Amino acid sequence: MKRIHVAAAVIRGEDGQILLAKRADDQHQGGLWEFPGGKVEADETVQVALARELEEELGICPSSSRPLIQVRHDYPDKQVLLDVWEVSTFTGEPHGAEGQPLAWVSPRQLGDYDFPAANRPIVAAARLPERYLITPDGLSGPELLRGIQTALKNGIRLLQLRAPAMFDAQYRDIAVDALGLCAGKAQLMLKGPLEWLGDFPAAGWHLTAQQLRELSAAGRPFPRERWLAASCHSADELALATQMGVDFITLSPVLATQTHPDAQPLGWAQVAALLQGFNQPAYLLGGMASSDVERAWQAGAQGVAGIRAFWPESAR
Repeated sequence: MKRIHVAAAVIRGEDGQILLAKRADDQHQGGLWEFPGGKVEADETVQVALARELEEELGICPSSSRPLIQVRHDYPDKQVLLDVWEVSTFTGEPHGAEGQPLAWVSPRQLGDYDFPAANRPIVAAARLPERYLITPDGLSGPELLRGIQTALKNGIRLLQLRAPAMFDAQYRDIAVDALGLCAGKAQLMLKGPLEWLGDFPAAGWHLTAQQLRELSAAGRPFPRERWLAASCHSADELALATQMGVDFITLSPVLATQTHPDAQPLGWAQVAALLQGFNQPAYLLGGMASSDVERAWQAGAQGVAGIRAFWPESAR
């Protein structure tokens, strides 16, 4: 069965809301909501196809766009490759040129809409930011909290509380305070045994590679309403992350890093090859800086993750 190449767009308005369109009842996956787009013809690039489809369906012309995620999905009757781009500016006034209903929704509201199964990773990518802050080692509880507070003021929207040297009781106390700081501002990801899940219902969970290897066969440990991530370093671990149904991953180390000086870097070429067959958002970790975001996008990643690189200077 030939895989159908589809160009799709996550279209953001000036207020950050995202435009959705509803599929006609007589279409494949009819009656469900989708990110606008259509089939890439044999003689078209993805950008040309996307511009044509958005003009035909919505009466708009994208003026600023960038790659967001690629998703390969097999339905019983169809195989698709969704080539998804984020459109941040456009000309024209969006309207249902083919009579299709439209809706502008906030990223958080995307979970309230019914999408085709192939769109699930796109929903995650549309909700996630381009930077993922991981807290550095060796800081006291007050230092961690001050740094998190500053990072939030600097615009961080996704952060992981990582403190491997802390005793469990101390980490749990800091986690409670960090959740309070992040409430309504950012998504906090915690690390630890899954037995803690019930104590921190507002937190997402970031699994270590060891936890991923030990737990993946049991499947996702909690509902999709809660964020689940995992640390990956190889194709085998990417496959386990897929098996477990994680929402996003970190892939590392991309470059040599002070945190793990003995680890063999993957390099940009291998990162791009690994992500070619992976359907979930991925953050690149290891020697990354904010200036690497665009290169990460070109490699197929959601963005970059960083420890010292993203930690506020004033908190060091």
